[in-house]
Amino acid sequence: MTWLAKLYDTFEDNAHVVGQFEKKSNDREYALIPVSHTTQSAHIEVNLDEKGNFVSAKVVDKSDGSTIIPCTEASSSRTSKPVPHALFDKLVYVAGDYSQYCGEAKGGTQHCDYMTQLKEWCESPVAHPKVQSVYSYLLKGTLMTDLIREKILWVDEHGKLLDKCTPLLEEQYGGKPDIFKVLAGDQSAAFVRFAVQVPGEPEARLWRDPSVQESFIQFNEMKLADQELCYVLGEKLPYADKHASRIRNSADKSKLISANDTSGFTYRGRFTTSRDAAAISYQVSQKAHNALKWLIERQGYTLDGRVFLVWGTGEQNEVPDPFQDSFPLYQDEEETGGDRTHKEFANQIKRGISGYRYEGDYKSEVIIMILDAATSGRMSIVYYRDINKEMFLDQLLNWHTTCAWLHRYRKDSDNRFIAFYGAPATRDIAFAVYGPRANDKLIKSLMERMLPCIVDGRKIPLDIVRSAVQRASNPVGMEEWEWEKSLSITCALVNKHYEQEGFTVSLDMENTNRDYLFGRMLAIADVLERRALGRDEKRASNAIRYMNAFAQRPGRTWTIIQSNLQPYQAKLGTDARYYNSLLDEVGSKLRPEDYNDTSLSGLYLLGFYSQRHDLYTSKKQKEQESTDMNEAQNEQEDL
Repeated sequence: MTWLAKLYDTFEDNAHVVGQFEKKSNDREYALIPVSHTTQSAHIEVNLDEKGNFVSAKVVDKSDGSTIIPCTEASSSRTSKPVPHALFDKLVYVAGDYSQYCGEAKGGTQHCDYMTQLKEWCESPVAHPKVQSVYSYLLKGTLMTDLIREKILWVDEHGKLLDKCTPLLEEQYGGKPDIFKVLAGDQSAAFVRFAVQVPGEPEARLWRDPSVQESFIQFNEMKLADQELCYVLGEKLPYADKHASRIRNSADKSKLISANDTSGFTYRGRFTTSRDAAAISYQVSQKAHNALKWLIERQGYTLDGRVFLVWGTGEQNEVPDPFQDSFPLYQDEEETGGDRTHKEFANQIKRGISGYRYEGDYKSEVIIMILDAATSGRMSIVYYRDINKEMFLDQLLNWHTTCAWLHRYRKDSDNRFIAFYGAPATRDIAFAVYGPRANDKLIKSLMERMLPCIVDGRKIPLDIVRSAVQRASNPVGMEEWEWEKSLSITCALVNKHYEQEGFTVSLDMENTNRDYLFGRMLAIADVLERRALGRDEKRASNAIRYMNAFAQRPGRTWTIIQSNLQPYQAKLGTDARYYNSLLDEVGSKLRPEDYNDTSLSGLYLLGFYSQRHDLYTSKKQKEQESTDMNEAQNEQEDL
């Protein structure tokens, strides 16, 4: 029950924003939903006056369709069984003339059930005048007639509602009517919401009127009488017999809590009813599920139906996303200057994470939750972890400073590539391991496997590192940008794998590791040939073309690369002297017994990247880097 308690507390901590809409980056709206309410995408908005007369109607744009609707315990989890919502609903429930335009067989008893429930609310002691205006209008049974007259809904020559838009209708209307732009199915599935215009009251939209919401909450509480001991709060409270669906989105039918197999002997020998297994009060169920929906909309990440969610308890819900790379932690894009100095990098990352720390907030926690559904009706918590906030931030800081390398695949606000030093995002790690065409199932599995490495400090699974090294060793099979991105991400993973060695992007001139030295030699050969070819020549160098074979059989392959270098050394003439002497210097550090065909580890990529980076770095930058190196090492030790 821990996750329910944490979500319940989150709702209580953010009760001051209940019902207040916020906008996502795609302009879609969301809100923390009140108790006894849920959300639904509305398609039609009907405006009435205070006496219940029709004023106007319009088709709701998709970006404005999110609507907070009052719902009963049964309607909030309805599936195929017809159960009406309390106020806003589909045409089959709210339109008294539905059968006139859609046929008697489709009408059923939905409208009668809806009107009976709405009448009960309107006649209760907590009735709201605006809801009574809606009831007065719907008693006339002219909703669909009014919508057809206003050209919101469309009928055929027989006066029946069109199932789909026809070419003739498009020709007459001058394009596809608005209702067919927001509906995936036929018009009869349209969801209707109401607004009541009362002189002197600025808020006409009933789905945003707190007084209407409070009226239904009180009305619904009057109907909750059956009490049980709540396993979350430890108090006797009205019991929740059914729990909310639509957790991941408005079309999601999966539930986290459900028990409907009363005839399959599920409880034989253990429980009499599902309440014996776990009893959760209505208030806790509503608040916890509504908080979960709000958090998913606000800061969750969904991939192939799997939801990755991280949030903080207390006053601040937002915490650094463990699945993101280091780039968002930089407070100023101009300070992401790659490997200029490790001191600047470490301080910037530290400042970025410190912005989430609060003095005196030592009790706050960070909750990590992964949700997924194997079927359309059942959802499970695939991963759950609550961790002290300070510990979480310390682990995150450690991740961003140890699984780090220089990357150049990010773009700034002007769409220019910008270099940054830090850890790659987990989705980018999947890019390096599986390629850009990897399916979402592979990616979400890798993201889940990488999570303990980030928040618990575990080692990166060896198969992930090996797969990344193998792809980075095959540049011929990729475009240049793809290989460069895969290479830097793989170097970060290898750097983390050999964390104790203390590798950095800066070239380690004293390192005599066999794999590292072979990588340096390959980089020198690549830069030498590239220098001879010139900037206009785009074909791959021999070092790049033989890179995969070199990683498998370095001794034999280097002989081939060395012989192929001779024409380019001759072309450069005296300009090749520096590269030749550098090759001799690096090669002399190899022991004779190390010059063999034993395959190379991922360390050769670090040597390759660092040597190439050094050769392309200006003398002035090298001097600055050398000056600050001692301070950088001290800073890393402090971290």
